[in-house]
Parts: sequence; C-alpha cells; structure tokens
Amino acid sequence: MRYQHMKQIKIDYILGSRRFSNYFWAAIILIGGFTFFSIGMKSYLELHFSNLFLINHKNILFLPQGAAMTFYGMTGVLTSFFLWYTIAFNVGSGYNEFNNKTGIITIFRLGFPGKNRILKLQYKIAEIYSIKINIQDGLSPKREIYLKTKDKREIPITKVGEPLSIQEIEEQAKDIASFLKIQLEGIR
Repeated sequence: MRYQHMKQIKIDYILGSRRFSNYFWAAIILIGGFTFFSIGMKSYLELHFSNLFLINHKNILFLPQGAAMTFYGMTGVLTSFFLWYTIAFNVGSGYNEFNNKTGIITIFRLGFPGKNRILKLQYKIAEIYSIKINIQDGLSPKREIYLKTKDKREIPITKVGEPLSIQEIEEQAKDIASFLKIQLEGIR
C-alpha cells in the first residue's frame, strides 16, 4: 500500500555472501584446517614443538594419522579460501527494481569474477502473473518470495540466509503485488 503513488521501487536488501555466518565459518575452518595441516606436516618432518597447539603430537606417526591430518587440513584450508573468495567478491549480492514507468522488473545479482559476473534479468510487468510466497517451517525454514510468470516460471527475489519473519515476508509480498497490480499467492 505504501508504494502505490510511486513510479519505481528499488529493493537493495540482497546481502549476498557478506554475512556474519560466512565470516565465522571461514575463520573457524581456516584455523582448524591450518592446525590439522601443521600437525600432519610436523609428523612427516618429525618436528616436535612442545604444546604449540595444546596437543601432544609427538606420538602421531605420519602413516596413517599424519597423512590423514595433512589431507583434511589441506581440504579445510582450501574450503576456507573458497569462502573468503566468495566474501571478497560479495557473490550473490544485488538488488530488485520494480519500475511501473518503464514496465520493467530488473533482478540484479553479482556472481564469481569472469565474463558472466553480472546477472541482470529483466522482465516486463505484463509477463508476470503473480507474486508467490513459499513458507516452510521446520529444521531449516524457508520464507521466500517468487515472481511467477505467465509461462509458470518462478524467479526468487528474496535474499538467501536468515529467513525474515512471516509478517515481514507477507508485508513485502503484499506491497510488491499491490505496486505491480497483480495477484498474490500463498498468503495464509
């Protein structure tokens, strides 16, 4: 209701990969992976430093424990580097723009660096059939808003990560549907 007098709304709340949880897990995985890799390499080189990692690693033989620790440590370090890479390039961030003046809906997202880094989808408002809400509760709840086209495609327009409250998601969907003057599906 609050957007009806406007010609354009731009929702730039799409956070992408720069979330607290990604920073937290990237740091934890890096520390754990580096610790495993270091202990595995020290067992291979037969270096013994007292209580460097608060673990008595003098009794760890390279085969089989040290080799496994080196492998898992390297896997952890590489996984952490991948997470830091996605954070640095803010993969998944972007905005949604609904423009009644031009009759175009723009969905903009950033991807990985390269020739296809920018994902910019544009749809005519006339192609959109409805706004659909998908709410699933449980262990990993989903609360998403979709643009539903006349040819039955569903394009997600909400951020990934922490789900919004049911009230917030319903209010956003109602505002977008009333702004675009189309129907709303999935409201309880």
